Amino acid sequence: MKILEGKTAIITGASRGIGKGIAQVFAAHGCNVALTFSSSEGPAKELEKELSDLGIKAKAYKSNAASFEEAEKLVNQVLEDFEKVDILINNAGITKDNLLMRMSEDDFDTVVDVNLKSVFNMTKAIQRTFLKQRNGSIINMSSVVGVKGNAGQSNYAASKAGMIGFTKSIALELGSRNIRCNAIAPGFIETEMTEKLDEKTVEGWRAAIPLKRGGSTEDVANACLFLASDLSAYITGQVLHVDGGMLT
Repeated sequence: MKILEGKTAIITGASRGIGKGIAQVFAAHGCNVALTFSSSEGPAKELEKELSDLGIKAKAYKSNAASFEEAEKLVNQVLEDFEKVDILINNAGITKDNLLMRMSEDDFDTVVDVNLKSVFNMTKAIQRTFLKQRNGSIINMSSVVGVKGNAGQSNYAASKAGMIGFTKSIALELGSRNIRCNAIAPGFIETEMTEKLDEKTVEGWRAAIPLKRGGSTEDVANACLFLASDLSAYITGQVLHVDGGMLT
């Protein structure tokens, strides 16, 4: 059964990693996908074709989610191209890790703008549409780091923790209009980025996880699928941990 048949989703930062995994799972479940990228045009266009071949409508858009103006433009363009939007996945994110004593102001500001302000920008831009149709599911991609913190990632942790506070507030504001807002907090997810890490370090991380493995992008995408669909119609304001029991 295709549980997102006929629905349309905007997924930010979807040219690789978790965003790409979400786009693939959503398309397989009949969802039309508007995906954004900031610089990886080649991979984004390849993904657009791959998804379109599944028989759904897919289109890639170059957009800087950290810009309020560009977020508004993007939503208007997607509404023009797809005629409606049912789901917003705020997934765009970056890291600029360093100990606080070595972190520049720019490194802090950039991470907060891309990871957190983008969530405000996109949610604000789609809000009117969701209010009008009295329906919508917003999913914000947080992190276990936003829940427990991590040395050398104060900027990233602050942005991901802020996302959780934002999620809970929007759930309270928009719930009466049947608009749901939830967050997902992934743990150690194995993507192109983790492939570059030292194998011994990765093994150490896996050993510390109760399920004894890193997560896949599909693990996160399946959690997203649940929160985007009517299967979770009575769930809002929640943070779903997809971390193999890391924070248990």
